[in-house]
Parts: sequence; structure tokens; C-alpha cells
Amino acid sequence: MFTDMVGSTASAQDDEATALRVRAQQQRLVRPVFASHQGREVKSMGDGFLVEFESALQGVLCAIEIQQMLHEHNLSAPDASKIRLRIGIHLGDVVHEGDDVVGDSVNVASRIEALADPGGICITDPVFGQVRNKIPNGLEKLESKTLKNVRFPTEVYRVVLPWNVRKSPSVEFGQIRLAVLPFSSISPDVKDEYFADGLTEELITVISQLRDLQVIARTSVMPYKSSSKSVSQIGSELAVNSVLEGSVRKAGDRLRITAQLISTDTEAHLWAKSYDKRLDDVFEVQSDIAKQVAEALKIELHSGEKKRFDARPLVGTDSYLAYLKGQALLHDAELPQLKLAQELFERAITLDPDNAAAHSSLGLTLREIGSGVEGGPPAEWDSRSRQLVARAIELDPNLAEAHVSLAGILWSDFDFEGANQEFRHAISLNPSDARARRWYGRLLLERMHSEEGLAQLRLAEVADPLSRFTLFELIYMLTWLGKRDEAWACFEKYRDLNPPRPALLGALVWFYLDGPDHNQATTALKDWLESLPDQSSRETAVLRAWAWTMSGQLEKARAVLHAQENLPEIPQLDWYMSMVYAQAGDLDASFRWLARAIDHHLVWIEPFLYFSYLEPMRKDPRFRSALKRMNLD
Repeated sequence: MFTDMVGSTASAQDDEATALRVRAQQQRLVRPVFASHQGREVKSMGDGFLVEFESALQGVLCAIEIQQMLHEHNLSAPDASKIRLRIGIHLGDVVHEGDDVVGDSVNVASRIEALADPGGICITDPVFGQVRNKIPNGLEKLESKTLKNVRFPTEVYRVVLPWNVRKSPSVEFGQIRLAVLPFSSISPDVKDEYFADGLTEELITVISQLRDLQVIARTSVMPYKSSSKSVSQIGSELAVNSVLEGSVRKAGDRLRITAQLISTDTEAHLWAKSYDKRLDDVFEVQSDIAKQVAEALKIELHSGEKKRFDARPLVGTDSYLAYLKGQALLHDAELPQLKLAQELFERAITLDPDNAAAHSSLGLTLREIGSGVEGGPPAEWDSRSRQLVARAIELDPNLAEAHVSLAGILWSDFDFEGANQEFRHAISLNPSDARARRWYGRLLLERMHSEEGLAQLRLAEVADPLSRFTLFELIYMLTWLGKRDEAWACFEKYRDLNPPRPALLGALVWFYLDGPDHNQATTALKDWLESLPDQSSRETAVLRAWAWTMSGQLEKARAVLHAQENLPEIPQLDWYMSMVYAQAGDLDASFRWLARAIDHHLVWIEPFLYFSYLEPMRKDPRFRSALKRMNLD
């Protein structure tokens, strides 16, 4: 067995004293576990160990116990004191030289340790043969690896640990899974690269209408743009049976599109075709590719699906290009990009007033901007976004994303039954729509149908496994429902996939507040405050008041909150004011601000329904009255 601490070198460079303390603590924790499984410590490499066991089973059970112990330790440890090990285990002959062991088997163990996830365990095929059906954990085969200085490919398995397992959702759509990889741009003008990205997204949207096929969302395939990974490796990472890849060359109004469908199991081509068309024919090409994919994968094309493909409304070329540029910006969800996307969607509508997708995307963008702290009064964006979404559905009743937006509008109106119907209709039009399932899951959570809501969020993750938005929603929902191990697994997955963002620190605050160590929540909130770019903003002031409540300095918290009372309204902060006032012990002010949030239809009600700290508020009769105003009682 080889063990190694994750990030120990970088930690030592940042704070050597803390790194040395954590390393010593790791040694104190794991050494007794070695002994309890008859493991002999061959040597310590400072931040890792080489250990020899009398049996492969003892070695694997030892590794599982170590990771379980460290997982529990990390749940309550500050970030700087968390201990994450990678463990690799191999079975084979070794040569003893004094107290040391050497040989190829030692080299293999050291190499596969690096293949393990942080907090994970990897074993080789000989170990697998000894422990299968003898341990309570599942074992997942990884792609065959050619290890450095090891002559033959090595079969490696991952030990499935409890906190990495989520309940498998009952998938409501087909088990045949497809990833549309980012089409490469070979256009002479580098500025046309957006067109290849846009075509990829459009193909995902069109092919997703096949209800017997599960299509991975754009968010999870874009990281593979220009990737050198093999089709089989991508298939393993995204759990798909096949991939669609290709290239696009745009020169003026001429297009050359090549596409090929490849099996991830055999890497054999299932279908391939080239299209030489005018730009005006791009919709015809997209529909034909979808039909060809269905035929190649032996998926029955239902009559309704065929009609939708054939009835796709045509859009003016210039309008379509502006729409694609806007879509490329929309996914970042940061305010500057959202405002640029808004301008492009408005241009698309000006160029073609019948562009349904541009109407829908502009309506969504206005609501995304408006719901943020800098969004301004609802009167400035709410009415127009409603008109845009209604017009999109009028132009194209089969546009799933427009029905998702309409569901969001009905939800904000507290028309939960209407929103429920629209979400279900959108999912029937596009079963792989991760955003529809993510939002629908939250709506079900608000209606206290928590397990159904969690099932929808898990389906959203199935459709979009690398989405930070879905991970955030899962973190919050799992936290509210007391599923802390699963919530923490989502945190770790997020940190492995994304650069750090202030919002992650916000999610950590809620996680720690509902846990045993509230000091960690205070630290996370302090880090969150320091990460915000505008330290003089109203949002920062409210967060600062929240920090005072956590440290028990309620008078200071109330003073900060009172200072906000007579300032110009920011409706998006009303629910936050209510929540912090409640924690500061002023329920009268809390209910007054909650009423304002409900008046503006801008309230995040989940914390009030589930957060343990707000139990006194829930026991107050005024809370039931507030829920009645929202049609939740």
C-alpha cells in the first residue's frame, strides 16, 4: 500500500507551520489503523507511507477504514486542517532489502496511488481478484492504464466509498446515452469560432428531443473542447454509450459540416456524413443529423418527434448568428456577460421578429439580471420578460426552453400548479433539459415534496454531470435534508471541477451552520465577505450583520440592519434582511421584511422552510400566514 497526502507540497509553501502540524496529525491518525490490520510500516516519506500486509483483503479493509476516519475528521475540520489521502494497493512479489522492500510490485503500487481521487482508493486487478465479494464496498473498473516504467497495461479499480454514492434516480428517459462533443472550427476567420460552439449547442437541443435518448448537456461537454482524451476515456467519464463529434467550416454564407457518431466501447464509427450547404440550410442539417443519429442508434423516431424536426421555424441568417453569439455568453451567468447577451438577443429580434429562440433567451436573460442584487426594481424587467416568453411560445409552441421560462414566471407568481404543469411539459419536449429538472426540483422542495425534488435534481446531474449550477442546488438541498455526507461529496466534486467562486463559500456557510461546528460557519462567512469585490455594497453590509449574529454580537448585527431601513429599496435583499433579523432575535422586523419580499415576489423560501436556526420563526403563527400568501400552506 502507498498513501500520499493531497496538496501537501503547495500547503507547505503557503504555510509551512500549519502543513507540518497537519502532516504530524495525519501520521498520528493512520499509524494505529495500519497496526490494527496487521500492516507493517516499511517507511514514511513525510506526507505518505509504504505499508506491507499479509493479505490483500487486510490491506483494502485498512484503506477503507483510513478513508472513513479521515472523512469524518474532515467534516468538522477547518479547510487548512483537512487531510485528504490517495491510496494505491497492489499484490505481487517483492524483494526485501533490510527493512525496505523493492521491485516492480512496489513501483506499480506507487503509480496507481496517483490515479486515486483525493480521499479515494485504487487497487489493481490481482487485488480485485482477492477482495471481490469480500468487502461491503462496490468496485468500479477504470480505463486500462499504461504506467510509467511498467511494461504492460495495468487494470485498475476504484473502491466505491459510501459518501461518493448517491441513490440512483429512477431515470424517466432512455438509457442510451450520447455526448455531442464540441465541434471543431476550421473556418478561415478565427472570429467564427463561436459558430462551431453554437452549432454544438443547437445539435444538443435538437437531438435532446428524442425521448428515448439521454443527451449530455452543453456545460458538461464543453470542457472536452480541444481535448486529447480518447473517445473511450470520454465515454467512461461521462458514462455515455456513444459520442457525436465533427467540424464546421464557415466561409461567408457557405458551410461545410462533417459529423461522425462513434461507439465509446469499440471506438467504431456508427455513422458519418459531410454536408456542403448554404448557411440558410443549417436547420435542415441539424434535423437530418438528429434523424441519422436516431437511426444509427436504433432509436424509434416517434411521430411527434419527426413532426417537430420537420416543423422547426426558419430564422433569418443574421438573426441566427446574433442569437448564437448571445447563447455563447449566456452560460457564464456573470453580469457583464449577461448584459452583452441581452444586447445580442435584442439585435437578433430586430433582425428577425419571428426568432422564437431569441425571444425566449432574452426573456430568460432579463429575469437572470433582474433577480440579482443589481437588477433594479421588478417593474423595469418583469413585464417585458413575460411578454417575450409568451411571444416565444406563440412563435414556436414546441420550444422547451420557453416553457421552462414560463414555468419560472408562474412559480414567481406563486402559481405552483401552473408551474408544475409547464415544467412537466418542458421535460416532455426535452427530457434531457438539465435546467428544467433543476428548477423543477427546487419547486418540489418548496412544496415540501423533498424526495421528489431530490430525484429531479439527481436527474439534472445525470444529464449535466459537470454543471456547477446543479452541484450548487444539490449542495443546498442535501444540506437542508440532513444528507451531509452527500452534500460534502458535492462540495468536493465542485472544487475538483471549477475555479473557486464566492458563491461556494456562501454554500459552505449554510452547510457548517447546520452542522456541529459553528465556528467553521463563521470562518466561511468571513472568507466569503473578504472575497466580495465591493466591500461598501448593501449586500456586504447585510452579510456583515449575519456574521455578527453568528458570533453572538446581536446588538451590532441589529445596528447594521437598522442602518439599512431607510435606504432606497433593493427588493432582491428583502428575504436576506428577514433571515438575518430572525437570527438576531427580532422576529417582528423579520416578518416585516419577509412580507416585503413576498410583495415583490423575490423570496428564497427554502432556508425559512428547512434551516434549523430559523425554527423559532417557523413556530410563530405569522409564518403560516406568510406561507398562505405564497400558496404554500
